[in-house]
Amino acid sequence: MSKSQVHLARINGTHNPSAPETQAPKASKIELDVQKLHSLPSEQQDLYLLTFVLGLENYVCSLSHDEVCLQQARVTTELLQIVQLPSPVPTRVIRNSLGRCFNHLLSKGDRKPLYESSNQLVAVISAGKNEKELHSRHAAVYCLGEVYKAAGDSAISLSSVACSSLLRLVKTAQNHAGLRAAIYRALEKVVASVQGSLDESTAKDIWKSARGTSSGDKAALAQMSACRCLEQLVKSTPHFDTAVELETLKTAVWKAFDSPISHARRAAASCLAIRLVKAYSSSAHDQSSKPKKSKKSAKKPASPAEDEDGVPSRPGSPAKKASIKLELSLTDMLNQLAALYVRSSTSNRARAALTHCYIKLFKTLDASVVQSSYGKIADHLFSELLGSASILHDRYRLLLTRKYVQKILADCLGSKILAESGRLSAAKTLINDVLRNYPQVVKEIAEPSKQALVGALNALASLIESLGSYFSSVGESCQDALIQVVQHPSHTVQIHAAYCLRAFVSACPQQLIHCASICMNNATRELSHLSTGRHSHRRCVGFANGLAAVLSVSPLQPLYGSLEISSRALSIATDLLKNSGKAELRVSSTQVQVAWILIGGLMSLGPNFVKIHVSQLLLLWRNALPKPLTKENTAQRSVAELSYLTHVRECALGSILSFLQTNQRLVTVDVSIRIASLLQNTVEYLESLPMRVKDEDLSSRIVPSLQLSDLTVMVRRRVLQCYTQLINFGPSPGTDVLGESKLLNLAVTLFADPTYTPNSLESSIANSLANFESIWDTADNRGFGITGLVHSQHIGALPGEELRPDDNYLRDAGGDDAEIDEMVHTTGYSHLWQLPGPPATEVTNSAIALFAAIFPSQSPKVQEFILEQLLTLLSAGSLQRTPGRKAAVAINTAMALLGALKVAVGETAAEAGDLKHPAVEKALQTLLRGFVTDPDRHVRRLGYEALGRLCSSYGNSFTTNEVNSLIDLIVSNRDPNARAGYAMALGSIHSKVGGMAAGLHLRKIHGVLMSLCSDPHPTVHRCAVEALAQVAESAGLAFSAYVSSTLGLLAQAWSFDTHNEESAAVTTSNAEIDTPTPMAVAHAIDSMINVLGPDLKDISKARELMISLMDQFERDTAVVVRSEGLRCWEHMYLYDPGDVNLADYVKHLRKDLISAEDCLCAIAIDGLYNLVRRDAQVVFQLAGEGFEEQIWLTLNDRPTVDGIKTLIEAWLGQTSLTEADRWIARIQQVLTRSAAKQTEETPQSAKPTAEPDLQDEEVAGFATGEIKEQSAVAAPTPSQELLRWQVRTFALQCLSNLVAIIGKDLDLNSDSRPGSILQARVGDVIRMAFHASTSSVVELRVGGLQLINQILTIFGSTPDPDFSEALLLEQYQAQISSALTPAFNADSSPELATAAVNVCATFIATGMVTDVERMGRILKLLVGALESLDATDSNEMAVGDLGGLSSNAQTMVKMAVLSAWAELQVARTDRKYLDKVLEPHLGKLLPLWLASLQEFARLRFEPDISNHTAALGTDESLEVVYSALNRQTLLKFYQDSWLELVDAIASLIEQDPQFVFDAVYGKKGSAQTNGVTPKTSINYRDEPVAFFFVLFGIVIEALVGRSSNAADTLKILSALKKILSPSVAGNAIFQDAVFSETVESFDRLALTENLGAQSILVDIAKALCITHPSAVEDGNSSNDLSDDIEQLFELARIIVLALTNTLPNIADPKSAPKADLADGAVSLIRNGFEALVEASAIFPSIIKFDLYATILHVFATILGTPACQTAAVPQTLPIFRRFIQRITTDGNQAKSSSLRAQIRTFLHRLLAILNVAQRREHESSLACAKSVLLTISVVLTTASDAISPEEPLLYSALDSTLDCLTDLGLAKVAASCLRSLLLVMPSSKSKKDDDDDGESGGEAIRRYIFPRLVVFVANHRSDEQDPENVRGLVAQALTAFVAATYRDDTAKAAAAMAIVLPALLCRAQIGGDVTGF
Repeated sequence: MSKSQVHLARINGTHNPSAPETQAPKASKIELDVQKLHSLPSEQQDLYLLTFVLGLENYVCSLSHDEVCLQQARVTTELLQIVQLPSPVPTRVIRNSLGRCFNHLLSKGDRKPLYESSNQLVAVISAGKNEKELHSRHAAVYCLGEVYKAAGDSAISLSSVACSSLLRLVKTAQNHAGLRAAIYRALEKVVASVQGSLDESTAKDIWKSARGTSSGDKAALAQMSACRCLEQLVKSTPHFDTAVELETLKTAVWKAFDSPISHARRAAASCLAIRLVKAYSSSAHDQSSKPKKSKKSAKKPASPAEDEDGVPSRPGSPAKKASIKLELSLTDMLNQLAALYVRSSTSNRARAALTHCYIKLFKTLDASVVQSSYGKIADHLFSELLGSASILHDRYRLLLTRKYVQKILADCLGSKILAESGRLSAAKTLINDVLRNYPQVVKEIAEPSKQALVGALNALASLIESLGSYFSSVGESCQDALIQVVQHPSHTVQIHAAYCLRAFVSACPQQLIHCASICMNNATRELSHLSTGRHSHRRCVGFANGLAAVLSVSPLQPLYGSLEISSRALSIATDLLKNSGKAELRVSSTQVQVAWILIGGLMSLGPNFVKIHVSQLLLLWRNALPKPLTKENTAQRSVAELSYLTHVRECALGSILSFLQTNQRLVTVDVSIRIASLLQNTVEYLESLPMRVKDEDLSSRIVPSLQLSDLTVMVRRRVLQCYTQLINFGPSPGTDVLGESKLLNLAVTLFADPTYTPNSLESSIANSLANFESIWDTADNRGFGITGLVHSQHIGALPGEELRPDDNYLRDAGGDDAEIDEMVHTTGYSHLWQLPGPPATEVTNSAIALFAAIFPSQSPKVQEFILEQLLTLLSAGSLQRTPGRKAAVAINTAMALLGALKVAVGETAAEAGDLKHPAVEKALQTLLRGFVTDPDRHVRRLGYEALGRLCSSYGNSFTTNEVNSLIDLIVSNRDPNARAGYAMALGSIHSKVGGMAAGLHLRKIHGVLMSLCSDPHPTVHRCAVEALAQVAESAGLAFSAYVSSTLGLLAQAWSFDTHNEESAAVTTSNAEIDTPTPMAVAHAIDSMINVLGPDLKDISKARELMISLMDQFERDTAVVVRSEGLRCWEHMYLYDPGDVNLADYVKHLRKDLISAEDCLCAIAIDGLYNLVRRDAQVVFQLAGEGFEEQIWLTLNDRPTVDGIKTLIEAWLGQTSLTEADRWIARIQQVLTRSAAKQTEETPQSAKPTAEPDLQDEEVAGFATGEIKEQSAVAAPTPSQELLRWQVRTFALQCLSNLVAIIGKDLDLNSDSRPGSILQARVGDVIRMAFHASTSSVVELRVGGLQLINQILTIFGSTPDPDFSEALLLEQYQAQISSALTPAFNADSSPELATAAVNVCATFIATGMVTDVERMGRILKLLVGALESLDATDSNEMAVGDLGGLSSNAQTMVKMAVLSAWAELQVARTDRKYLDKVLEPHLGKLLPLWLASLQEFARLRFEPDISNHTAALGTDESLEVVYSALNRQTLLKFYQDSWLELVDAIASLIEQDPQFVFDAVYGKKGSAQTNGVTPKTSINYRDEPVAFFFVLFGIVIEALVGRSSNAADTLKILSALKKILSPSVAGNAIFQDAVFSETVESFDRLALTENLGAQSILVDIAKALCITHPSAVEDGNSSNDLSDDIEQLFELARIIVLALTNTLPNIADPKSAPKADLADGAVSLIRNGFEALVEASAIFPSIIKFDLYATILHVFATILGTPACQTAAVPQTLPIFRRFIQRITTDGNQAKSSSLRAQIRTFLHRLLAILNVAQRREHESSLACAKSVLLTISVVLTTASDAISPEEPLLYSALDSTLDCLTDLGLAKVAASCLRSLLLVMPSSKSKKDDDDDGESGGEAIRRYIFPRLVVFVANHRSDEQDPENVRGLVAQALTAFVAATYRDDTAKAAAAMAIVLPALLCRAQIGGDVTGF
């Protein structure tokens, strides 16, 4: 095959690199050379066999149907031979490959060999009884399963035999875990293929065997396979549908639920869920007695025909009683699971498995059933699980169950199963059926319990977050319900309700002010009733939490916040704190708590709000956290007083923590020192508290549920959190100012003290060694004081690190929940793993984080002492008696040291510090080596991660010693845990050290790890492979020398049975399931690919082996292996796309795109994005039909995944212009199509998302017509529902981007094909925009209006192709108008109103309707919006019916309205009909425009009032006091609109300056003078107008700030051009300071901006030159230099600078000229040159000649530049002619020696350019020479008097011109120039002065060229010296010269003719053309 054929085959997916190129099979491909195999060394036999089998598989897969039929017998024989190989035995990889070969042969070929193959495999399975033959039997078992999977429906008669042989093998395989699992997998495949045809007795035998294995087998893989086999039996056969079988199945899987392997638990959960789903019947009634009846029947003696469970083996036999099929309702199914869950004996693992069972059950049921039964499901979970007594009495179980319920309702039902309408219906159910029943309203309906409310609130919050704006339809009812629940007496309910309220306000921000007002008013009311004893204290706290949660949303929704409420909340809080000392203890505690909650919530408003209150806050905190009294005084206080003091401190510290987290900018050195002193006071207070309090009764508690010890822990948590935040993110105040050394000891005591036991129950448990198995199985919410930073496979992040989610949170040891930390409701969380832990756990976490931040910055002595203390604590004798605390201390210490080393190497935000001291080094090394060898893998990981960073910190010497020591320890230590830890430590060291330093140890580390990869222990070889991958990744190209050997070892590791879950040993198998080695191998292969990179193309063997292994990764059953395999393919295609079968790769990505596994889907999205970014069209072509739909459905399932959106955007960017029509149709389908598999009806109460208002007469016809049209195309039926609104919004955004791209293309090319397509489909686009703008989702409505605005901008003035007298969009006026109306309704939003105002302005400006009376409601809306700006009270401002806006929202709408009118004013220049629209309102608009610009300037430049902390006046408004709070928000609105306002004012000044001045200075009657004033009436003034400096400052700042794009820069410069007109700027621009700043800005812009901006700069500079005070018309100015003249020089320099950027050879003649001129360069050259010429006319005489020289130099450069010849020279030559004429008109100036010298120099340059051009060295040389000749002619004809007749250059120029008469290509031009010199030269009388007796230049020129032309005409060698036959032209010129010159002098005419006539006769004599004259 040729290379092109191979490439085409790869693209089409038909090329296989390892497949033969010819169709004739080779024996080496089919037949295994056994002799050669056995002749190889034993270590090579496995690899040889693997290579052959993989090649055989590739060959079989490449065969067609006919080829398979021909080769089937031979291949089958060979496969059976390999199966029975005694040596080397078939391993897992070979077994799987052989099975796939069998599968492909029978699937693609003939089924005739089916029986023979099955019998032979059964024979292999049944033959032999010794264990040596188990490997062959294992392979035969797998192959038999694949045979039945491919063609089992054709071998039903053999199924019983096959199953019997497999079941008999189970007993033989008791010592082989992998074989047992393979047997049940094969049985599963047999059952799946045979299904109901399976013999009942055989099925029962399988059932019995599988039940025993699933419940009693120690191998998790066998349990998993058995459970799946049971699941298949349930699904495929009817023999196990009775209640008895359900009970036996529950008994079987119950033991599997307790498996330590999560995969086994999930398999058992899936099996039970499938059985329950099969029994589901919608018509079944709740029956709890059926299982009991089944049990009674089971007790009867079993007949011989029955099995041990009493179930008849043949239910159809007349002698047996027919079994009754079990039918269960949904409630029955859920009760079955709940009964198991709530047992007190049920373990936490079993509860996790039952949770998965719930999830599997709901996913398997039909979605419509789940949606319709959501209320039942929620009620079941709340009452049966959360309400069970066995759950409620155990705190840990309760929190764990709450998590599980949240996972079921939110992650499963809410995110995966329910559609958008289903989620809205579920939210209504929770609100109406649960939340609204509190407090009890109807006597018949019980009040929901506390746990039910918590569960409902969590689920509702999740639904609200997923629904977003779509939830607004039920906003009112939700608000009322949450306000009722937030006052619940339970603190737990309050916190969850507050968080739910926060989510609600975030989704429906229009409810923010209302909710905040209600909470504040209720809290104020309840505070006044605190002493009445009606539980007001709890209600107060609830409302305070709700208000704090709502206020925390204000920074996220600045348009909806209220300064009044925030200010009032702060005032209430301060008043409460001031008055709390006067109240009773319990009342005072409530007042203090409410106050600090409010203050903590206000902290989230940020520094702009808080900074003016910092001094007040510090005072309040100092009063709340005073220095403690003595211990004696504390001991005398009562428990109630101590509880009160502790409670107050905890509340105050919470507000301090919130301040430190959200206002880091305000934490100065002084503030940090003050806060540190307060924290130190609190630490001293905690030390003064008694260790234990006896007889603490409820009456002495401030909070009934909290003892003094609990409050103490909570205060300690807050203190440590504040210290951690302060040290990590605050400024460094100096050495130990914060008391860091004392904090270090405190932190060590808290996380490593052996005697630290915060709970007596825990102590009793710890004392029992028999009760302790693992600290990770502890379920008491404390875990012996273990940190929460280490969980599952992840290590928690320290401050300044990025957080990572924990995917396996179902097995966490601690009970995390929102109620534990009430700050959650103000900070929020997005995942369950972000929830805070219990206070005791948070104390440990904070202590570790504090230790990590402080330890590296301490002195070496302190560090050494602390490390010795840790060593002592770890070896304390008391820890030996408490293994739980020992494990916790080890983990805490390891995590603390890892954190300290992270800080030391700069991975966190804290100061790095230094750990480099010999004593510290030794102590750290000792500690970390102990952790590396710990039996706990979590401790080992902490140890080797820390050891790697330690080596990175200490340098090469320490690293070398450490590597050598670790290698020696690996050799000497045989403990698997130690060897695994050492291996990972080597990998971590190499990874963290990196670079050349690590390269010194690469050889040794690689050798040791290679040897450890072959270790039989699963932990050792897996860790070795992972470490090897780490080394490869960190070594980079240095590892390329080791790739070959490493690949061979990885291939062996992949094939070894000891390195995967199918190992014979149970321990190995279980370990491989939990941490699979194949995943590590795949990761290592990926590392090898990245090491080689592009070099893969040159290493064929390594590449082929990698591709073979990657093929295996794809076919693996483990998700983690397949995900790593996808990464390998992604990188392989990146480096070597030629060797990747692109078609197969795309198909694999498409398959994984819809995977239920998030990791696979994410990698598939990344891979597809990389492919689409290269060539989207090829990718979608290879993916096949339906792929586009699949992309959108994937986005619908995962709307928050940005990768899919990025993919679609890349696809759109590539194909928008080539597939415009398809994109419009595609997006239209997305907007109107239904979600896949959604058959449930949309609830009637839900608002329709795209229904038009049919009461609107203008749109009714449009909507009806559209409905009819869509009904025939793709309209969803009522039983379907649209895609999620997030997807539709994104699709609409894509359509907007498409329209924008096509619009740009239309601007460049009016005949654009995409533009024509868009024009033809404009009706569809408007229809989509209309439906979006009338939906119930704000984002969709705004997007629809923005799309309409785009269409109006592009096609507003486009005529209709069918009716040229009408515009294209006229037919859509009614639809556009109707789309705008809802935007001004009461339920609208500021964003929507802003978009609608913009559409109104665009519609009017396009000229679609020019009659004001016909503009209808659109003009009325715009005028009404303008009139609303006149509201005297800001609260009364309303746009249409939209009122009650916040101040920020009012500003946003106001600026949109003013910007819209400004747009009309700018368009008024070209559209005169707008005069009638604007004239009535200009008097109102101009002051508003100017006031807005002044406000913008104030916000932009002036410091705000709240920048200082001085006392403010009481008369200041809130907007003034908190101006900084809204500064950034308001600046954005002004920033978006100021340019339009400036442009409008500038255009108005240009049109009618007098009106502007009258309006500014308050003159009456100015509105009647709106006519255009002639420019001659402009009064130039010395002083600028009042608003000049405002406009000028804004414009210049925008240009200097670089915040604008290129298009905006052009607009800004255009506006500046108008602003700098003399009528506006006066002479202010020429003030020294202003002028210098302006010129500097112009310099930068001239150097950096594009040609368009430079052209405007040239115009501005020219205008400033002309209007400069020093500019003169007569040239009689002073000859003295001045600053004004210097300004003229600067302006001229800017013009030259702009020209220099285009033509660099102007400034540097040696620089190479540009080959081509960019677009716009010719215009810039012409404008710049013309500006210099015009400026030269008004320059004072003292500097005028300098500018002349510049102009001559510039024009000479233009002439000499090849790129300028085509367009630039023809456009500048007339300007140059005018220039020469002007400077030589003045006789005095013409005689100036300076001018004569400049012209001589110019002539010299012209001759030099002509000489170069005549060489014809480039294509433009001829054009250049012609231009030079023309220029010489211009100079000589216009400036002849400035040239002396004795000037030699004059005659040189004439000679050059005469020589060109004989030059091919130049002769005609030269003849024309000479004719001009003869005829156009002025006469001697007119040019010669009376006093001058000499000859003029013109006479000298004629005298010189006349005789030479006569000679040229008379010359007889015409062929050689007249290539263009110009003698006739010259003769005509001579004749005309004689006739014109001597017309009045007959004598001279006769003499001249006497010279000319002989020449003509001579010309006629030689046959020349004499008729030309």
